Amino acid sequence: MDKILNISNLKKTFHTSEGEVKALDSITFDVKDKEFVSIIGPSGCGKSTILSILSGLEEKSSGKISFSKNCTIGYMLQNDSLFEWRTVLENCMLGLEIEKKDTKESKDYVIHLLKTYGLEEFINEYPSRLSGGMRQRAALIRTLATKPDILLLDEALSALDYQSRLAISDDIYKIIKKEGKTAIMVTHDIAEAISMSDRIVVLSKRPAKVKQIYEINLTNKSTPIENRKCKEFSKYDDMIWRDLDVHI
Repeated sequence: MDKILNISNLKKTFHTSEGEVKALDSITFDVKDKEFVSIIGPSGCGKSTILSILSGLEEKSSGKISFSKNCTIGYMLQNDSLFEWRTVLENCMLGLEIEKKDTKESKDYVIHLLKTYGLEEFINEYPSRLSGGMRQRAALIRTLATKPDILLLDEALSALDYQSRLAISDDIYKIIKKEGKTAIMVTHDIAEAISMSDRIVVLSKRPAKVKQIYEINLTNKSTPIENRKCKEFSKYDDMIWRDLDVHI
């Protein structure tokens, strides 16, 4: 696969009333087209800061970020951020409205996504009618509606209970793969990262450096739930656990 993103010597320093706080120190890794990459590390090490910089919400202090083409970014946060006074369809159209791309064609595409991924019955319902997992699915469809090249997932499943999280990780993985998207996910859950990822970037404590990058090669790789049953799963879990600077 061709590289779609290259991050080289990325640094970020925050200036606070108490002085400078160095968050990222010479972060370097690349992402291939249609690859699923997870970033994992100790709490507060700067994982989400990387996504904020990639999305343009934060400025980098130094370093280079280069895309192989004129990429568009979709950002899915931990909170689904669905507006309770808008229907599911209206919520999923929000990004298109903001970008002034809410055409009949784009609306048809959103309806197609809602029908394809199990929300057809709820198109004209309000978010209060949705389960936690359905809300996350709607949030993902809203992110996909603008047809981004790269999806950024910032602890997108952490608000769910364990069983819902497992089921929705399967849903999100299948949707991303079926739609042919590149994904970069921040998570604190090692098992989640192994089950969903092609590669995992492990960060150190702040200021974050790249400690290790793991290529995840599972026998008969399938969906996240099935991947947890692979014989190599525990090996990766043990190695990544040892690489983390703190035990969480």
